[in-house]
Amino acid sequence: MHRNRGADRAREQLLGLLGDLPEDGPLDAELLKWEEREGFLLETLLLDLNGIEPVPAYVAKPREGDGPFPLVIFNHSHGGNYANGRKELLHSGTYLQEPSFAKVLTDMGCAVCCIDMWAFNERAGKTESELVKEMLWNGRVMWGMMLYDNRRLIDYMLGRDDIDGSRVGTIGMSMGGLMAWWLAALDERVKVTIDICGQVDAATLIAKRGLDHHGFYSYVPGLLKHFSTLDIQKLIVPRPRMSLTGRNDRLCPPEGVELLAAGLAEAYAAAGVPEHWQPRIGGGGHMETAEMRAAWQSFLRRHLMEEE
Repeated sequence: MHRNRGADRAREQLLGLLGDLPEDGPLDAELLKWEEREGFLLETLLLDLNGIEPVPAYVAKPREGDGPFPLVIFNHSHGGNYANGRKELLHSGTYLQEPSFAKVLTDMGCAVCCIDMWAFNERAGKTESELVKEMLWNGRVMWGMMLYDNRRLIDYMLGRDDIDGSRVGTIGMSMGGLMAWWLAALDERVKVTIDICGQVDAATLIAKRGLDHHGFYSYVPGLLKHFSTLDIQKLIVPRPRMSLTGRNDRLCPPEGVELLAAGLAEAYAAAGVPEHWQPRIGGGGHMETAEMRAAWQSFLRRHLMEEE
């Protein structure tokens, strides 16, 4: 396969901005619980991904068949609800559609996994602000550590016999949407990307005085000296990506959404696959609407479930 040396160098530089990341050590998984849910099988796991603290995880699979299944990495949202975390996979919040992502994705024939990110649910012993300060003092960046865990999660999942490593997608809402496109930009194993209410252009957010609408977790020291938001997102090209936003979502200023849409349309067209970039601006605010759910299911089915 022809390598894009420029993109490889950009990813290496981007990783360098994410602070001191752990050395890759052996992956370890402990199965804590196995249960049958309505329409799917659920594993509750404790993973050793970073060598610092154990990472609680869910893996949901279709009840029928042994795989290997296409895999979707589900990234939970923030919403100021630090007690929720990976539980969002099983129980939709007020701004998400029903049924749950676990139910929908396993009904489609996918396996889906989700971890508690730093500071959430079973990893909530320290607050987000405390972790940001502690990590910065020690040369680490919270967003870098979050991304590291999710990349190691992919390592673990692709080592399983029931997972098809050639068909990996990622999806999330809000912070989870931001994680989806960052993860895909850094890791080419992600073949399909869907972000919901996570299309935030950094320069526009600054211009619109919108920084305080977002948490501290995603701020990377020195990032804008080297990369625009569009620069990072272009690292996903030519892989299929759908970005869904609401026209009344003040966390995703529309001027920035439109700026990124235009730049990515140009990049995907230059790559010869303009249809792989699907931006949608629908009704509503910072929420997953029924329209969005229908759109992303169709997109995922076409690009992850069917042979292209």
